[in-house]
Amino acid sequence: QVQLVESGGGLVQAGGSLRLSCAASGSIFSIYSMGWYRQAPGKQRESVAAITSGDGTNYADSVKGRFTISRNNAKNTVYLQMNSLKPEDTAVYYCHGDLPYGRVWGQGTQVTVSS
Repeated sequence: QVQLVESGGGLVQAGGSLRLSCAASGSIFSIYSMGWYRQAPGKQRESVAAITSGDGTNYADSVKGRFTISRNNAKNTVYLQMNSLKPEDTAVYYCHGDLPYGRVWGQGTQVTVSS
């Protein structure tokens, strides 16, 4: 089945940048859209960004203008470029892929932004 593996998380100072990657493997030809959620301590998981198979995108208001989602279909990978990071961006970031039978999740990668 499809598996998603995130990478690129870490510790960064406020105002810095990180680039997250999510690589898909398995039977991936039916993935229609992919995206990123995050879950901060004490908060519910929230949608950050998504991208369709036609490269349409949407973003949470809190990250609009700072984050960019993109995908490389040849590499079966979705990216999240995060610029101008703020302490409130600190969270575990999860990628997902949407298939006809449901949504598949990665295990998550920690992003910590220090003030």
